[in-house]
Amino acid sequence: MSRAGCRGRRQLAGALFVLALSLGACASGGTASRKPVSFDPRAYYARTAIEVLHGTASYYADSLAGHSTASGEPYDPRRFTAAHRHLPFGTILRVTRVKTGQWVLVRVNDRGPFAGRSRILDLSKAAARELSILQTGVAEVQVEVLELGHKPARRR
Repeated sequence: MSRAGCRGRRQLAGALFVLALSLGACASGGTASRKPVSFDPRAYYARTAIEVLHGTASYYADSLAGHSTASGEPYDPRRFTAAHRHLPFGTILRVTRVKTGQWVLVRVNDRGPFAGRSRILDLSKAAARELSILQTGVAEVQVEVLELGHKPARRR
């Protein structure tokens, strides 16, 4: 085969590869920023709080699974995430249930809750399960801000 024929095939293969990547990105919902982000909780176990908040927390309904959060990533009930009215996206919180002393680390990726002044967090189902609030639906919590995030809200 001639050099020109090989080059043409390579260019075609490259173009098909780029097209396949583009179609894959469209099928998965667009950009990489929409994929759920994980964090290593071990890095936060010994951290001291920047700020401490008190109030009540509830958790997301199962029907919201897969829906976009305010940060643009889909809500995944298996991840340890939370909604807060104004803390930056990516903020890491230690949430302690006052009654039992159980605690969990979560990352802020959504806005809310909007159910009254005393309600300060909406938790993912995984976080609520760790705090044993699936039965009651709401619990009194202490929230320690361990690290402020830096991700702005996506524009709609």
